[in-house]
Amino acid sequence: MKILKFVPLLITIVFFIDAMSSQTKIKLIKKNAQVEMIETGFLFTEGPAVAKNGTVYFTDQPNDKIHMWDEKKGVSLYLEGTGRSNGLYFNYKGQLVACADEKNQLVYFDENKKMHVIFQDFEGKHLNAPNDLWIAPNGIIYFTDPYYHRSWWQEGHKEIQEVPGVYVLNTEGHIKRVISDFVKPNGIIGTPDGKTLYVADIGGSKIWKYAINKDGTLSDKTFFAPHGSDGMTIDTKGNVYLTSGKVWVYNPEGQLIKEIETPEKPSNVCFGGKKRNVLFITARKSVYSLKMRVKNVY
Repeated sequence: MKILKFVPLLITIVFFIDAMSSQTKIKLIKKNAQVEMIETGFLFTEGPAVAKNGTVYFTDQPNDKIHMWDEKKGVSLYLEGTGRSNGLYFNYKGQLVACADEKNQLVYFDENKKMHVIFQDFEGKHLNAPNDLWIAPNGIIYFTDPYYHRSWWQEGHKEIQEVPGVYVLNTEGHIKRVISDFVKPNGIIGTPDGKTLYVADIGGSKIWKYAINKDGTLSDKTFFAPHGSDGMTIDTKGNVYLTSGKVWVYNPEGQLIKEIETPEKPSNVCFGGKKRNVLFITARKSVYSLKMRVKNVY
């Protein structure tokens, strides 16, 4: 009987050792590569999205700017006056789509950098504050709509949607709220086959995994990871990258396989560069890079 008392402890120790060894076995990062600062001096960087040529676009929302990062040329300004863009994503036409919360809209920028409204006002009321988005292979858009009060809103502006939700907007312009039970939804990413969606409840400190149905609705809500996340991305192995104090990497089964420390708290991530093998990290006042063995899944 005395031996049995130690069994739970032994199981815990074995599990911990196995988890730690699994992190060391996974070779995600290029040999000798370190997190490197690309540029600093921003107010709050967010929403990185990679274009077809590998250029990464990212926002500095308090300054109302979108910047570009080229692997050889570095950072340059893309546009000033962006509708207070936050999360970004490129659609199949190569247009840059953004969650622009100055007027609580979903927008896109054309080849002349002109902003066009895709959607606003759910059920006759303004959205809370579109934050992050993912565009499925079939063109439908999923976006999160938490409420973060902004200094640029007019006096009296308040949260008006009954819940901080997650929405799906199809290619015909029809919209539906598909998640309504989160404390505060934020980061969102889906798999390239369009079958699985990961959504962060940053207010509830959890990542949830969903099956995407043919009509765009979600089912099979499953707990995935014990973190909130401001932004997420996926690599070619199906590993999911989260941003919560550091960059956390979970395999498709929900097992932690890597922790990446950054000088500043990261807000979002994506893969960029010509070969899509550079992990691009937005982190408050700076942006960083890390050369990887794995690549962008898209």
